[in-house]
Amino acid sequence: MKLSPRDTASYFRKPDPRKAGVLIFGTDALRVADKRQQIIPALVGPNAEEEMRISRISGADIRKDPAMLLDALKAISFFPGPRVAFVEEANDLSAPAILAALQDWSEGDAQLIVTAGNLKPTSKIRKAFEAHPNAYSAAIYDNPPTREEIERDLADAGLRNIDRDSLEHLTGLANELEPGDFRQTLTKLVIYKLNDETPLSHDDISACAPTSTEAALDDALNIVAEGRSEQLGPVLRKLQSQGVQPVGLCIGATRHFRTLHATTVNPASLYIKGPKGDQLRRQASKWGRIKLEDALQLLINTDLQLRSADQAPQMALMERALIRLAMMGRR
Repeated sequence: MKLSPRDTASYFRKPDPRKAGVLIFGTDALRVADKRQQIIPALVGPNAEEEMRISRISGADIRKDPAMLLDALKAISFFPGPRVAFVEEANDLSAPAILAALQDWSEGDAQLIVTAGNLKPTSKIRKAFEAHPNAYSAAIYDNPPTREEIERDLADAGLRNIDRDSLEHLTGLANELEPGDFRQTLTKLVIYKLNDETPLSHDDISACAPTSTEAALDDALNIVAEGRSEQLGPVLRKLQSQGVQPVGLCIGATRHFRTLHATTVNPASLYIKGPKGDQLRRQASKWGRIKLEDALQLLINTDLQLRSADQAPQMALMERALIRLAMMGRR
């Protein structure tokens, strides 16, 4: 059975232990891993690893020894309690063992949790879980958690005194950080506010948020692509303070503009969903293919200058190139 994005959020917080299992797949390995880290403790409790109630198997291992997975499902632990057989990095080469285990599953066996990359609708594993009456298939998209999901996660952890502004701050942070970093930030916030009844503030969030992230680089590239050159200076200073080198900044800018160019040529090539994907589509539409090719040529020339023996200040050279790009984007 398929889980919709909304049902996925609620099910992973409170999964049904009587089900045969769940397939978790998506393009972003970090988001897939984050969901897996959420559902397994919800199924078996926090001490299952120490009590040997989790069997961890790679997709490559069950290709070599298909019986390994079935043995893990049927094995009995020394400790009482529910069990999980977890298969990571599965693909259709692992399908025979996974499909056999799913078909042979019976009540009392370990629950089968399978993680995979981006599986096509024709994938044997995906089709098997979607068609199974007692198992779920959950596609994990690149969308960050919503404000409601953040508020619910904090409430479940005991942090309920949150005003509207702080929730907006956290929602913005969720759009900037990788899933694992954001979940770690929420965990820090809960500990930071332990026995503190005052409302969650911006200072509390700033004290717990990572000090160095990819967010500043994304901010800089979006500022350039949207022609907001007057906002570029402070973001570049922040990147410098985080140790980002001009060559790395040039590589990031080239990757961003290549994504925009590919989107103008073939809109279906942009697999990023949600607000971030919408933003990239708007940028690609605004620039158009011809101007994006000019932008890429400018970045290639800048990259060659940065890697040459020229002693000109490299960050100044890169900043000048980004300002020129931002001005191009306005025309």
